[in-house]
Amino acid sequence: MPLPLYLLAVAVFAMGTSEFMLAGLLPAIASDLDVTVGAAGALTSAFAIGMVVGAPLTAVLARALPARWGLLGSVLLFTAAHGAGATAPNLAVLLATRVVAALANAAFLALALTTAAALVPADRKGRALAVLLSGTTVATVIGVPAGAALGSALGWRAVFWAVAALCLPAALGVLAGVPGGRAPSETAERPAVRAEFARLRSPRLGTVMLLAALVNAATFAGFTYLAPVVTATAGLDRSWVPVVLVLFGAGSFAGVTTAGRLSDRYPVPVLATGGALLLAGWPALALLADRPAALLALVFVQGALSFAVGGTLITRVLYEAAGAPALAGACATAALNLGAAAGPLAAAATLTGTAGARGPFWLSALLIALALLLAATAWTAPRTERGGTEAGG
Repeated sequence: MPLPLYLLAVAVFAMGTSEFMLAGLLPAIASDLDVTVGAAGALTSAFAIGMVVGAPLTAVLARALPARWGLLGSVLLFTAAHGAGATAPNLAVLLATRVVAALANAAFLALALTTAAALVPADRKGRALAVLLSGTTVATVIGVPAGAALGSALGWRAVFWAVAALCLPAALGVLAGVPGGRAPSETAERPAVRAEFARLRSPRLGTVMLLAALVNAATFAGFTYLAPVVTATAGLDRSWVPVVLVLFGAGSFAGVTTAGRLSDRYPVPVLATGGALLLAGWPALALLADRPAALLALVFVQGALSFAVGGTLITRVLYEAAGAPALAGACATAALNLGAAAGPLAAAATLTGTAGARGPFWLSALLIALALLLAATAWTAPRTERGGTEAGG
């Protein structure tokens, strides 16, 4: 894999740390800003909504820019938003900074996904995507637990300052590693914006994006509210929260690595097997959350399965949107974050039900069931409607 791909992954690590870090900080933020944990959970959804809206918008605006400068501007705006978030006096201001950070992240990820795909042969998109997304999974292994530990020691605002500082070497990496000219896909003749949007009307692309959104909604519904499960349901000390986040991150790294090796050639087996195991795993986690040993094991397994299935679906989005080179990354980003926005919002409503802190896990199971039902319906459609679902393009 080309060196610039790994440098892009460094920037994704910084941004992934920010996106996932709230799972370990929500109780502290809620207490400091005098709001409920459910209200603080809206910060995750605000970030995801900003990415859903920002991905296609920024992808269109960035068409006139070489990838390096679009990526660099995104990183610098992301840095500034975190500095502002660290000084936010209330939830409303913090929500605003999260939306701005999300717009910057959306621009970066949409450009990075397209750039990554252009840096490798057409049949290795899955491998390239796995390298890029490894920045996110390493963030869940190292960045998020470190943020939770830092937040426990110095407060949640210190974590925002740390993320801002982490973005600076990421910016240097973009400058040093991404070519200053246009990527190969940009130098070739490409369709106009209107033609690209027309290519995105494919029903098959819409189905794959919806599947990716459902799976990611399930992932974020369960992941966002892990901290209350660890301390309340399982009865563990707060110091165990970073440990649980490390396990989830380690699982996600294993899952996205597996998906990178298999998603180009064997997407259907990965999705069918992983989806079925996810459907069994979320209820198991809900039922066994009060048993620490089971909780720790299942968090790792669900992290691995969620990212293996989700990573494979995002690879399929890139294949299905191949006729829209500037907007393919935006489609993948929008699909990921539509789920990331909806999942925590829906999960927050379950916290006050009879299931309590386990409610998000039951919701995750329901979302996976819906995804499997949709996939089964699409798979049993006439072959002329789904031709190429197992092929690379």
